[in-house]
Amino acid sequence: MLNNNQLATDIAHLDNDEKFDSKDETLHLEDIPHDADWNAIRNDAIIAEGIEHSMSVPQALIVYRSAILWSAAVSLVIVMDGYDTGRNGIFISSWFQDKYGYRKTIQIGLILLIGFIFIVFYAPSVQIMFVGQLLCGMPWGAFSSSAVSYASEVTPIRLRGYLTTYVNLCWVVGQFIAAGVLKAVSDRTDQWGYKIPFAIQWVWPVPLFILATLAPESPWFYVRKGRLEDAEKSVERLARKGESTDPAQTVAMMVRTNKVEMDNKPGTSYLDCFKGANLRRTEIACFVWAAQILSGTSFANQPVYFFQQAGFSTSNSFNLNLGAKGLAFIGTIGSWITLTYYGRRTVFVVGLGVLCLFWGQAALIILWIFVYDFTVGPVTYAIVGEASSTRLRSKTVGLARNLYNVTRIVAGFLYTYQVNPTGWNWKGKAGFFWGGTCLMAFIWAYFRLPEFKGRSFRELDVLFERGISARKFKDTEVLEDADR
Repeated sequence: MLNNNQLATDIAHLDNDEKFDSKDETLHLEDIPHDADWNAIRNDAIIAEGIEHSMSVPQALIVYRSAILWSAAVSLVIVMDGYDTGRNGIFISSWFQDKYGYRKTIQIGLILLIGFIFIVFYAPSVQIMFVGQLLCGMPWGAFSSSAVSYASEVTPIRLRGYLTTYVNLCWVVGQFIAAGVLKAVSDRTDQWGYKIPFAIQWVWPVPLFILATLAPESPWFYVRKGRLEDAEKSVERLARKGESTDPAQTVAMMVRTNKVEMDNKPGTSYLDCFKGANLRRTEIACFVWAAQILSGTSFANQPVYFFQQAGFSTSNSFNLNLGAKGLAFIGTIGSWITLTYYGRRTVFVVGLGVLCLFWGQAALIILWIFVYDFTVGPVTYAIVGEASSTRLRSKTVGLARNLYNVTRIVAGFLYTYQVNPTGWNWKGKAGFFWGGTCLMAFIWAYFRLPEFKGRSFRELDVLFERGISARKFKDTEVLEDADR
């Protein structure tokens, strides 16, 4: 066990008190560990980080098998989000995640959701149904921010990209289920035509609650709270102890990263997301998620109405929608191959470029969906999970997801008018509009998006603090003993 009670106490004190003078706190941080203790922790941290860097993907799959399973299990809450999207509650959930952890946030969200579904299922009017949907959006919003943060924190460097992009796969599965359910009830004209899709949501909360209860909490959460022994126990559940890993060394790596971030910018409030190097990190997380909408997903991911306007029958339109979701599933799995060889930045930028070209012909909408879920869709989750500092992760992800939701609302409004015959009636010409917004996202990504592949959280902290430009991120060396 790490023998550093003073360090643990001060970390916990910092996280529970965000109102402080930054200068005074920085001076205090220098005295947190005794020199001998800190040197031992730092040496263990260097060893643990070196092991993660040297570990191959096959080795990581064996050593971190439990982490993979738990990350995949927790991410299943996104299936519900994909089935019926959430738009609010993220700011509250980000605060709750910081204070109580990801597990409790998900557990409480699932309990609330069971009750809120009753409201929409038994709603006697459209107004009550709207209130019920608004309330359901609170736990859905919590799920969307919790899953990607949890996945990025419980998996090692070699597996982080796969498990964060798996979140997108869960989203696609949710959309696929929703498309199938809507296809099944599309011919119903009674009240069950809308009640069945709502009722199916009751299938998920109980098994997901059990999984969330059994899952280990993120060890990074415990480190931020100064609960180092709990962090070690969590690591022991996530990784197989042996020659290649040691829980104490892994926690030491987290402690070192946490201290580096406290030295650089000790605050953990929403305001701190916009200070110093964190401003750039917040920009990246926010704009990468907004780029999903700017690339045209509001148009492409609602193809049923578009197909109907193009002359397809209602039944065939739903069939085409199911086919599109199937291609999205295949595309997300395929993205794991490109991530391995080309990293985040290249796949994201090239994906946006190809999507721009496809908007020249809206008939390519199904192929567009495949390319999107082969590139931009899943890679976004990997980038968002790595862009922020570990101490501001919940809040940065919350801000990013909220910008995504706002952008989505605006895009949904525009889409409705663009394709509606009684609105602007743009039909396929709407593709040129989304091609333009996609081009804007492409230009931003080319100049502003760094490459995060193969970097530890400490290395990312150092690179951002040094102000390294996006295109130099990949080739800049960060020494193992560098804290700034």
